[in-house]
Amino acid sequence: MKIMIVTDAWEPQVNGVVRTLKTTTAHLQELGHEVQILSPLEFRSVPCPTYPEIALALTTPAQVAQRIQDFDPDCLHIATEGPLGWMARHTAIRLGWPFSSAYHSRFPEYVHARFRLPVGISYAVLRKFHNAARSTMAPTPAIVQDLQDRGFRKARLWSRGVNLDAFHPDGEQLPREKDPVFLYVGRIAVEKQVHKFLELDLPGEKWVVGSGPEEERLRARFPQARWLGVLKGEPLSTAYRSADVMVFPSVTDTFGLVMVESMACGTPVAAYPVPGPIDVIGMASDGGVLDTDLRQACLRALDKTRDRAAVRRHAEQFNWPAATRQFLDGLAPRSREAGRVLLAG
Repeated sequence: MKIMIVTDAWEPQVNGVVRTLKTTTAHLQELGHEVQILSPLEFRSVPCPTYPEIALALTTPAQVAQRIQDFDPDCLHIATEGPLGWMARHTAIRLGWPFSSAYHSRFPEYVHARFRLPVGISYAVLRKFHNAARSTMAPTPAIVQDLQDRGFRKARLWSRGVNLDAFHPDGEQLPREKDPVFLYVGRIAVEKQVHKFLELDLPGEKWVVGSGPEEERLRARFPQARWLGVLKGEPLSTAYRSADVMVFPSVTDTFGLVMVESMACGTPVAAYPVPGPIDVIGMASDGGVLDTDLRQACLRALDKTRDRAAVRRHAEQFNWPAATRQFLDGLAPRSREAGRVLLAG
C-alpha cells in the first residue's frame, strides 16, 4: 500500500512528533508498505515566529496538490495542523479523497500559554480541521475522550511505543556529584513548564536534556542545574539510566514519549495527574508517581528506584508494532476508480 504522510513537524526538529512519525514510517516499510513524507524539507521555509526551531513551508496549495497527485497514494494521512496540513486537507477535499488525521499536541493549550488566546477559539478551528477526516488518531484513551467531549467526531486511539533495544537499563552511567539525580528531557519551552521542575526544592542534582526558546533564560536563572543539551540514541539512553527520577512537569502533552523511554531505562517518572501521564504511568504503577504536588511526586518516585526492573516491565507494554497496527487500522483508503475520475476531471 502507498501511504503519504503530510507533516509540518520533521527534521531537524527533535521532539516526540518527529520520533513517532519516523519510527512509524520505519515499521510500515518493514511491513512492505511504500511511505512518502511530505514535509517542509521539500520546500523553501522560514523559521516560525517565537519558535525558530520549527520551519514553516513556503509553498502554495497547487504545489502541495501536485506532490500528492504525483505520488498517487492509496492512503493520505495528515499528521499536523500547520500550513502543509491545511493545504493537504484542501487538496483531499477538492479531489474527494478520504484522509486520516492525527492529534499529536494540545495546540490550543500551547497557544494559550504563549499568547493567551482562549482555548475555545483554537479548539473550534481544530474541530473544523479534523472533522473533515475519516478518523482523527490520538495517543491515549484520555485524549480520545477529551476530543470526543469537545465535538471531534472521529477520534480514535493510536498509541505509542518505545524501542526497547535502544532504551535499556544496562550500560555506562554519567558521573554525578550528589545524590539523587532528577532529570528533565524534552523541549525547553514555556508550555513544557520546565521552570516548575527547576524551582522545586529537591535534594541532590537537577539535570536538563534538550533545547528550545526558553533555554537561554532558564540557564541564566538556574545555573546550578546541569545542562546537557540535545542528546540522541545511546547518549540519551545513558542520561535516562544515570538519573534516579525523570521529572515530567508538562500538563499539555498528549502522550509524553520521554516518559516511556525513561521507564524503559529503568528510571521512574514523576508527573502531574493529567492526560498523558494518567494513561502512560497510571495512578498506581511501578512506572512512577503522579501527584498534584510535583515535589512530593519526585520524592515518592525515589522509592521506585529500588526495583528498576519493575519500572522497565511497565514500559514494555508500549510497543511500536502494536501502535503501527493501530495506525494502519485508522487509515482511510481511497477508491482508485473514483480517484482516477476526479484526477482526470
